[in-house]
Amino acid sequence: MKIAGHALARCAAGLAIALVMAGMARPALAGPELVFEIETGRVLHAEQAHELWSPASLTKMMTALVTFRAIEAGELTLKSPVRVTGNAVSTPPSKMGYPAGSVMTVDNALKMVVVRSANDIAVALGEAVAGSETAFVDRMNQEAARLGMTNTNFVNPHGLHDEAQYTTARDMAVLVRALRRDFGQYAGYFSTEAIAFGEDQLIPSYNLLLGRFAGADGMKTGFVCASGFNLAATATRDGRTLASIVMGTASQKARAEESAVLLEDGFTKGPATDRAPTLDAVPGPADADGVPADLRPVVCTEEARAARWDGRDVDGNIVFDSGLIGTMEREPRAVRVGLGGAEGESRTAIVVGDEVFEPFPVPLPRPERPSLASDAEMDEYRLRPGFEAPVPEPRPESG
Repeated sequence: MKIAGHALARCAAGLAIALVMAGMARPALAGPELVFEIETGRVLHAEQAHELWSPASLTKMMTALVTFRAIEAGELTLKSPVRVTGNAVSTPPSKMGYPAGSVMTVDNALKMVVVRSANDIAVALGEAVAGSETAFVDRMNQEAARLGMTNTNFVNPHGLHDEAQYTTARDMAVLVRALRRDFGQYAGYFSTEAIAFGEDQLIPSYNLLLGRFAGADGMKTGFVCASGFNLAATATRDGRTLASIVMGTASQKARAEESAVLLEDGFTKGPATDRAPTLDAVPGPADADGVPADLRPVVCTEEARAARWDGRDVDGNIVFDSGLIGTMEREPRAVRVGLGGAEGESRTAIVVGDEVFEPFPVPLPRPERPSLASDAEMDEYRLRPGFEAPVPEPRPESG
């Protein structure tokens, strides 16, 4: 009997959660995985590489790449203004929470998008680059087609769930390689461990390999209920950079540990031979039914959320079972972000009702602290004292 790809994913996800709840050390992988060399593009390992999946906030890697492409074309600079619009403010969390009219630089917006995974700033950045969110999404899909991401479609710049937004592990690998190969000068955005803002606010990266796994230097996490926990990770040792794509795991812990195992195995085996397939020829069948996986029935139940908290220490910090992931015995290295400092004119179109007006220069407001999340959001996102505090449980549908 033929079982649809997303049905298999649901079964695997259920198994993963069951194993976590049973207290086993390493839960089963629920979705696709792929490991490859950045320099050669040769694939060291792939499973379900062509299975359709929700990218969640891995989407923001394309948001960054389109922004880098616009900078390369001279359309704007890292100091160009990004204005928070009403459209951006209305985007669901996770978010920075700046009020409409706030202005920041492209540089700071990128840091907020990559590290905080701020959905509101992803929208504002897209509007600043292309004039409107719709125009920016068009650029995202044009770029995906240019790169050869043959099974990817974007409908927003942040990754919040939409059935029409999908990708594959293979396509995400193509995107990761393009970012590292074509825009290596911006790799620092993806290796940033934390951002600091206001007087005492610290937001750590959700990539738990940074500062904990030998050689880890990027890139991006993603989570919505439909996708499960995704991670695109890179690490460099002795001048050799590997990247892994892990999608559909049951928890932050699982995606970090699985990524660490895949990367470590890749480094241990050594460089790929000429017989290893390239990303253009990743083995494996196409998606069985052309329907993206949907893990919501198993990833975002009360039982699943409770299972993700099992095994944490008294401060709520994740305790890793894998010896490959160490303890960060220092504070995360943070870069400061905030409002102001922009130069030049805003490119964002002004929308009033059904009318769209040309962008115009906007005044730069005085820097102010962003509004904090609601009590309900902080129940998921709260930061706890101690070096291992920056590992909160993502809020469902956070992207």
